[in-house]
Amino acid sequence: MAWRWGQRTHVMGVINVTPDSFSDGGQFDRPERALAQARRLVAQGVEILDLGAQSTRPGAEDVGAEVEQQRLLPALKLISEAIAAGELRCPADGVQQAPQPPLISVDTFRAPVAEAALAAGADWINDVSGGRRDPAILPLVAQAGCPYVLMHSRGDSQSMDGLTEYGAAGVVDGVLRELQHTTERAIAAGLQRDQLIWDPGLGFAKTTEQNLELLRGLPRLRAEGIPLLVGPSRKRFIGAVLNEPRAKARLWGTAAVVAQCVSAGVDVVRVHDGGPIVQVARMADALWRSGPVSC
Repeated sequence: MAWRWGQRTHVMGVINVTPDSFSDGGQFDRPERALAQARRLVAQGVEILDLGAQSTRPGAEDVGAEVEQQRLLPALKLISEAIAAGELRCPADGVQQAPQPPLISVDTFRAPVAEAALAAGADWINDVSGGRRDPAILPLVAQAGCPYVLMHSRGDSQSMDGLTEYGAAGVVDGVLRELQHTTERAIAAGLQRDQLIWDPGLGFAKTTEQNLELLRGLPRLRAEGIPLLVGPSRKRFIGAVLNEPRAKARLWGTAAVVAQCVSAGVDVVRVHDGGPIVQVARMADALWRSGPVSC
């Protein structure tokens, strides 16, 4: 699938193969269930499948590389085999002129897991730590030459809620400055700039108001010329605004955030609810971008 960044919004569908993720833990932690969810998401028009085997919600336990691989690899291999066999194809429509295979992204901050995932058929690495947690992931991804989602975050699942101070300049300047710094480290480790995708890290070391401010400031991040991925799906700040404690009941709040992302030129939105958000993204593209284009 050839990507022409900046012309349309791509939808990434979340598949958590974990027992403890914040909104769907335990739903897809068996390989056959993960494959069934991949089929559903792709049929709905999702173009990228993001598999995660280590929960990064606040307070989540760090399970280690061995457990992460034990959870991840059976599901990843099943999905990769189904794609290779031609069983998973994004449907053709007014945007995409011919059925295309989805891409597989793996959500990990560990080099050994990333290495095993790429060997098993993953196309992207999505690192919530931007290389902080395991610096060895950077030369690994550089050598692989694959896309690398470099997310802004601070601390880890245990500490991030206490790391929300961004100074007088505010959260947008702070996130931009820290993304630029981690980008310099990634390039020094051998990555090419065109491998990078930035994620501003909604919900990671940010308060509700800071998340909203960051969403309003997305055009400043996009102006740096690096593709943007944003993951708003079902997050706590949406629940806080809507007074909605149930994560799965935050679809319409997520949809509103996705529309803001499209208007700001975001390239990829990462969500749990594939079908509704594909429709939101396509309609918002028709309103805010120059018009539908093929992949």
